[in-house]
Amino acid sequence: MTAKRRGAQLVLLASAVAIVMVAYANVGLGRDGTVPAGMLTYGLGLGGLVLAAYLVLARFAPWADPLLLPLVTLVNGLGLVMIYRIELEAPKLASASTQLFWTAVGVVMFSVTLIVLRDHRALQRMTYTAGFIGLGLLVLPLVPFIGKEINGARIWVGVGGFSIQPGEFAKLALVVFFAGYLVAKRDVLALAGRRLLLIDLPRARDLGPVLITWIVSVGVLILEKDLGTSLLLFGAFVAMLYISTQRTSWVLIGVLLFLGGAFVAGQLFDHVGDRFAVYLNPGDPELYDRAFGGSFQLMQGLFGMGSGGILGTGLGQGHPDLIPLSFSDFIFAAMGEELGLTGLMALLMVYALIVERGLRTGLASRDPFSKLLAGGLAFILAWQVFIIVGGVTNLIPLTGLVTPFMSQGGSALLANWMLIALLVRMSDAARRPPPQAIQDEGLTQVFQR
Repeated sequence: MTAKRRGAQLVLLASAVAIVMVAYANVGLGRDGTVPAGMLTYGLGLGGLVLAAYLVLARFAPWADPLLLPLVTLVNGLGLVMIYRIELEAPKLASASTQLFWTAVGVVMFSVTLIVLRDHRALQRMTYTAGFIGLGLLVLPLVPFIGKEINGARIWVGVGGFSIQPGEFAKLALVVFFAGYLVAKRDVLALAGRRLLLIDLPRARDLGPVLITWIVSVGVLILEKDLGTSLLLFGAFVAMLYISTQRTSWVLIGVLLFLGGAFVAGQLFDHVGDRFAVYLNPGDPELYDRAFGGSFQLMQGLFGMGSGGILGTGLGQGHPDLIPLSFSDFIFAAMGEELGLTGLMALLMVYALIVERGLRTGLASRDPFSKLLAGGLAFILAWQVFIIVGGVTNLIPLTGLVTPFMSQGGSALLANWMLIALLVRMSDAARRPPPQAIQDEGLTQVFQR
């Protein structure tokens, strides 16, 4: 059974790489009428990386979900194609070779996580350690001399000649903390207090964890000017709290707290108020012409997706260089111009499948910690996609998050490959049959031979 699963996974991986290479060829054909000269190099590079990941997975997690790695390979590969496309127009901004390097590092982190973490349940013993590590990574950009402010947000740390976003790794540590804490306290947090409008409210004494998480998220919003991470972490905690207790009142309290905090911050701090002003009226000429904090990049992204229409202009035939940050924050809009609404829907479906496999892993897990951790990791991936797609399409205010596995940059890519490794490890544990069943299957195969 395992051999059949791994064989199907290898076929899916080959199909994912083939789709990426067809897209890569279409970029050259659409732009210059010829196949790109570096197509073989990129194809062999990506194929070699995913083959290495497959071998590690087959050796150290043989019962894992066979769809997770091919789906992530497809999204990561299409991101490489789009970055290469943008590099042709803006070589000083985008670099497909650099992104391929970070993909290689991400695959290494994926492999190391699987090799080192043989039993994910060991993370439950590190609940509070993970919490302290997560908080430390969140505040690291505020430390003088190493913290850096780029494009108005202080979310970067300079290490030598490199810059990293520690918040991308903080989200993994904090999800581990949330899962361990909520498993230990879920009986207390599930207790009901007063009943209001058919909803059982929690007891006042149990509001402490939500208030502390809310204060931390508002602090990130105010001090680091990072609406994306603030919304991501608080949303993840509230969602995991709901999964743990099954009480709708926690969701309502969380939504009201965040909206209230964001409104007050918008009134007191200009950088927060500017985001909401752009969201409410992006077509305002004054906001559009503003040098910093205006609506120019949002409107350019909307114009690009509008010009793409239903089927898109075709790979290599659009103008993604006209969209600011098309290689990072607005890569979804650049994809929309050249692949159209149809391509974006297909891309969102791939993301939905990754999230579905993560949630299925949580449902199949045998212990509460694994269920909550898998659900939390799947949620933050889905939540991140919603936040960035909602911002680019002006459904919600822009946040500054990047599209998982697609946007150029190392920190988010490495963190997300580690996230997938955790889901793979948990799916292996959830799908692995009892030892006696494995022994019986082995004996059956011997007799068949």
